[in-house]
Amino acid sequence: MAEKTVATTSGRQVASERERTRTQERYVSPPVDIYETPNELVLLADLPGVAPDDLEVRLEDDILTIRGQAKHLRTQEPVYQEYELVNFFRQFELSEQIDQGKVSADLKHGVLTLHLPKTEKAKPRQITVQVS
Repeated sequence: MAEKTVATTSGRQVASERERTRTQERYVSPPVDIYETPNELVLLADLPGVAPDDLEVRLEDDILTIRGQAKHLRTQEPVYQEYELVNFFRQFELSEQIDQGKVSADLKHGVLTLHLPKTEKAKPRQITVQVS
């Protein structure tokens, strides 16, 4: 990264402007609730302002990544604005007890619901007791 410097009257050099190569993106971790049923884990993530086209849910090398870009629905510039929408990013490491081929996702009203089914060996099962 390059910095631009200018001479001052006292002979010191002061940084006046930094070169920007790309815009700074801010990410926040979306709040999540995770609960377990006998057959799966269910993850609920709050992603306000994220449309389905601006959401990426990726599963690679046992890492579940949620990335969403929030956008306002307005088309005009606001006269006054008190908050700014931010982008979302969060990752989770999955164990081998999750059947990664059957993970499903649904986004409704700003809430992402992920269904993470358990593998057959991770599901609880009833063992029949034989009486002899």
